[in-house]
Formats: sequence, structure tokens, C-alpha cells
Amino acid sequence: MSKGRITRDNILATAFELASANGLESLTIGELAKQCGMSKSGLFAHFNAKENLQLAVLDYANQTFVARVIAPARELDDGNMQGKLRHILANWLNWNQSFQGSCMFLDAWREAGHSECALQRALKATIASWIEYLRIQIGKGVISGEFKRDLAIEQASYELYGLYLSAHLFYSLYGQERSEQHFWQGVDRLFASWLG
Repeated sequence: MSKGRITRDNILATAFELASANGLESLTIGELAKQCGMSKSGLFAHFNAKENLQLAVLDYANQTFVARVIAPARELDDGNMQGKLRHILANWLNWNQSFQGSCMFLDAWREAGHSECALQRALKATIASWIEYLRIQIGKGVISGEFKRDLAIEQASYELYGLYLSAHLFYSLYGQERSEQHFWQGVDRLFASWLG
């Protein structure tokens, strides 16, 4: 790996930490340069604009999400889709809680507002691909017969994602313990309604 690539990866790791703590919108080249011990012009040469930096951090966050949440579940057998989904959901909650109960993707989505900027389009694609991944896993459970044949897969993924959004909000209001308790109770009820 080239020195430039190593430097860029180190910058993105620091930027990811800052964006996770303070929001993607608050990320500036000046603050990041200070945290990385670089000059603003040296850091600017890697990205050329704040939006390019934000997009690069979003891509880095997405890769980190895949490594922490999805990749470990890919090693599990598809013969027990409920168990696999529970593993994915536990990883997902751990991802969320590693940032004080906040989700960088959802926070950035809220910060970007309703504009059709490149960042908003990238966030939309990232979240949509994650929902599609959940939909595929639920579909595997239907195909295998573990979940009922007439399960409305899109509705099921909608409801599962809704539980996560509720957990995200409850964490900020009531803390981790209550958030997790309600989340897993909701998951238990949802899965019970899916069984074939």
C-alpha cells in the first residue's frame, strides 16, 4: 500500500471518529487537519472540497459497517435464518451503541435535510442497500420454509427496520437498557408472527 493511501486511510479513520461523535455535517477540513496533525492545505489536497471529504467518510463508514455488522453473519449457516437475523441485529445494535446510541447514517440523513445533494443521494443508496440486505435474508427464511410462505417480505423488513429506528430514539431518551429491552421484545413478537 502506498504512503499516500496509508495517509488517506488514517485521515478517514480520524474523520469517521469525529463524524460519529459530532455529526458528518460538523466535519471540517480545518478541525480534521488539526486532529491529524496536518496542514489544512495538505489535507485539502486529498479531498479538494468538504463534500468530497464527507462522501469519502460515508464510504469508509459503510465499509466499516459491513465489516462489523454484515461480514460476521455471512459466516453463519442459512439453515437457521432467525438465528442469523438475531446475530445481525445484535451486531447492528452494537454498532449503534458504539457511537453513544447514535447512528451516523441516520444522523447524517437528518443533517442533510431534503436537498438532492451528492451526500443525500449517497446516504439514500447506503440505507436502501442495507434494507435490501435485510429483505434478502428474510426472503431466504421464506424459501427455506422457516418463515411462512405468504409472509409479505417488504412489510417484514419495514417493520424490522422500524424497530431499529425506535431503539435509536429510545436510546437517546431512556438509555441503553430500556431501548434494548423493548427492541428484543419487539423482535420476538415479530419473528413469532413470521414462523411457518
